[in-house]
Amino acid sequence: MKRVYIPKAGNANEKRPIGIPTYEDKILQRAIVMALEPIFEKEFYDFSYGFRPRRSAHKALERLWKESMGCSGGYVIDMDISKYFDTIDHGLLREMLCLRVSDGVITRIIGKWLNAGVMDAGQRIYPEKGTPQGGVISPLLSNLFLHEVVDDWFVKVVKPRMRGKAAMVRYADDVVIICEHKEDAERIYKVLGARFEKYGLKIHPEKTQLLDFTKPKDGQGKGNSSFTFLGFTHYWVKSRKGNWVVGRKTDSSRFARAVAAIKAWCKANRRLTMREQWETLKAKIKGHYAYYGISMNYRSIAEFHQRIQAVWLKWLNRRGHKGKRNWASFVDYLKDWPLPKPKIVHSYR
Repeated sequence: MKRVYIPKAGNANEKRPIGIPTYEDKILQRAIVMALEPIFEKEFYDFSYGFRPRRSAHKALERLWKESMGCSGGYVIDMDISKYFDTIDHGLLREMLCLRVSDGVITRIIGKWLNAGVMDAGQRIYPEKGTPQGGVISPLLSNLFLHEVVDDWFVKVVKPRMRGKAAMVRYADDVVIICEHKEDAERIYKVLGARFEKYGLKIHPEKTQLLDFTKPKDGQGKGNSSFTFLGFTHYWVKSRKGNWVVGRKTDSSRFARAVAAIKAWCKANRRLTMREQWETLKAKIKGHYAYYGISMNYRSIAEFHQRIQAVWLKWLNRRGHKGKRNWASFVDYLKDWPLPKPKIVHSYR
């Protein structure tokens, strides 16, 4: 497997390793996934959404909103697992797999993928832990591992011991736990580290936090805290009717990264024809709306729309010809080359 590195989200200086399987392995891994998915889907819980059929990040966000509103915000454990995909224990993963799959051919070939060498900068390495991100079968195996580590434990051990409501939403290794009572949240928070260490995993000490996310009281100007999940910051805001509701807006780092990416594209492609630029920008903006265009996030995507117009104007004026446009003339110009207006694509409360 070939290893490449890509910038990690939110930290350009830190790189995330990605494994690229051979073409033949991709085909075989897809076949194994198609065979195993129906078996695992019978066990996986409905609060797990990452890399599963007929599930998406938006459905996870919708569930999180409903659970947080149902607990009046409650107390939130925003969990981060340190280098999860790189630290999955191969022996434990095989044990979990063999509990559900008795076909020796399948278990042996998965074992070979786990033990396969990695070509990194011309050197061959044999990792003793982890499932390579980028492998077709890796999401299924990682879901199986976390199902055993946290999902099943939460349902069978944690929830029966809670005094009030408790809910969890997981998307791959992004986990949020919501508790109605502070005492329940504190009890879970105290044992999380030991639970994950039992399986060779570590909770990130700085990124994992217990938050008071309870609904603001009368006269309180804003909520006590906010947290980020799947690229959205969740916070308390007043609706048009004056009621407190959980709002969502594009996370500031994601917003800045999206604008910077389009700015870099406009700079590198400013010599293209107007139609070529216009067609590509339309596709990029629609793609942004397709993910971030959710209920209560209109202000963020409207700001994105304004910023991209300003970026396009800047680089159009640097094409080297005379007669640079000001904002007023550019607005008239956009009548012939309109960029997609902000749109809520996923409407739910």
